[in-house]
Amino acid sequence: MSQTPPRISAFPKCYLDDISQARSMSVFDWIEQAQQLDADGLEMYEGFFTSLEETYLNEVGSAIRQAGFAMPMLCCSPDFTNPDANERERAIDYQKNMIRVARLLGGEGVVCRVLSGQRWPSLSREQGLEYARDGIVACLPLAQELGVVLGLENHYKDGYWLYAEFAQKMDVFLDLLKLIPESDHFGVQFDPSNAVVAGDDPVELLRQVVSRVVSMHASDRFLVPGAKLEDLAQAEGSVGYSAILQHGVTGKGINDYATIFSLLHQSGYSGWISIEDGMNGMDEMAESLAFLRASVKHYWKT
Repeated sequence: MSQTPPRISAFPKCYLDDISQARSMSVFDWIEQAQQLDADGLEMYEGFFTSLEETYLNEVGSAIRQAGFAMPMLCCSPDFTNPDANERERAIDYQKNMIRVARLLGGEGVVCRVLSGQRWPSLSREQGLEYARDGIVACLPLAQELGVVLGLENHYKDGYWLYAEFAQKMDVFLDLLKLIPESDHFGVQFDPSNAVVAGDDPVELLRQVVSRVVSMHASDRFLVPGAKLEDLAQAEGSVGYSAILQHGVTGKGINDYATIFSLLHQSGYSGWISIEDGMNGMDEMAESLAFLRASVKHYWKT
């Protein structure tokens, strides 16, 4: 019996500030521009929306569908580890709203990303794990009710946060994962480049979590001249991203995609793979998408 291959989505990291902050580009502009790309879906980010009113969101959903795309993944950044209990409650309430948005735009089975929260200086490891667990678990009943899957990403830092991801390092991420009950509505959003940024081995992380992967980000990183991978492992990561790394075409950098895709195929993975890059232009994003398309064809024998 043949295995259903993953489908490919695009996420415009190159336009994140333009759409979310400067508002010099709208989500509708991105949807129109994306039609030149060989993608099956478009991943959205919480900051892309200028309103959470249903009428507006229906317009976004209609534009996505009319352009020939699905909306398989919604990228959200809840700060569940905030030391202020009121702020943690607000983060839970906001994430629940995003779960509703994800369901409206993506339908049943859509993946809504969650994070642990920021690595606040006053936060102990034990307290951070407790806060992050409580935040995620509080969102699970609504996700189950609406048929949404929460995807906990191994992240490095939301671009609009003060501090790096609490569960940036693999050991903390795995400890948090153990605290979340197994569910059809919760899993891992695997990002190999984020593991590189953390100074960890993406393949080792994937081996640990592959049975729980529900979605994936694909991109690549390149070391600046004279830099070594060991430099990443020694970095504290307090700002979340290292200056010795550069973006580039997926499949040509540090990540061992041959092993990554082999492991995913062997595990029976058939979810979405979302290209998260294009930092050096749309031509580069198109080349990365071509690599993903060829990889799916090769490893899943389509």
